[in-house]
Amino acid sequence: MKTLKTAFLLTALTLLLLFLGAAFGGERGMTIALIFAVLMNGTAYFFSDKIALMSSGAQPISKEQAPRLYEVMERLAAKSNLPMPKMYLIPQPAPNAFATGRNPSHASVAVTQGLLELMDDEELEGVIAHELSHVRNYDILTSSIAATIAGAITWLARMGFWFGGGSDRERSSGLTGVLMLILAPLAALLLQLGISRQREYQADASGARMVGHPYGLIRALEKLGAYNQRIPMDVPPTTSALMIVAPLSAGQIFSSLFSTHPPLADRIAQLRAMTVTR
Repeated sequence: MKTLKTAFLLTALTLLLLFLGAAFGGERGMTIALIFAVLMNGTAYFFSDKIALMSSGAQPISKEQAPRLYEVMERLAAKSNLPMPKMYLIPQPAPNAFATGRNPSHASVAVTQGLLELMDDEELEGVIAHELSHVRNYDILTSSIAATIAGAITWLARMGFWFGGGSDRERSSGLTGVLMLILAPLAALLLQLGISRQREYQADASGARMVGHPYGLIRALEKLGAYNQRIPMDVPPTTSALMIVAPLSAGQIFSSLFSTHPPLADRIAQLRAMTVTR
């Protein structure tokens, strides 16, 4: 069901993009919007992982430097029949982690120094299983596509407002342009957030099944929520959206409506429900 919801939200984003192109430029505008989206998705497909790792300050880490991390990753990757991802360390005290890459064969997992210091073995296993689930579910690619289409919608709305489009009546009044400038990017943002939230719920459930129980991930999420309320993390919004929990930043003064992550209490409640149905 969650996969169907994600597919629906992606389709809605694409249709919104095409509608916006048609509204400002007719059939030609719709074609330009589609071409623009394809080009942006191509860029995201091949380079989004490098951008995310670079923007977070992640550095490659070897097995000798982090034997406990590698032991957990190698075991879970083998259990899931996945290639071993490249491992990175983010030298920041806030505990967090994210996965990136265009497919399982080109995946990377980055963890912070704070995460390695804070988590016990079972909690670390839960976090790594969550991130491997993102890799196995191709969430990385889905998120990149959603982000680029949403970006294209915002760009088209701005260009259409400043340069005009559609009928002469729409150009003269300006009201349609103003509404498009505000509502189209807002709708794109909300749809993108819907995709991000769906993938977190799915990765939680898949990670718990990968390990065989949800207890480590539950405790890890509880710790992550508590510590990330207090310790800020210096990462851009595009990278923070990939994290297992939303890091503390200035942007988090906004309502949870605009959060890329579902409420931690809801995620933990769904994991606890798995312990009842097992």
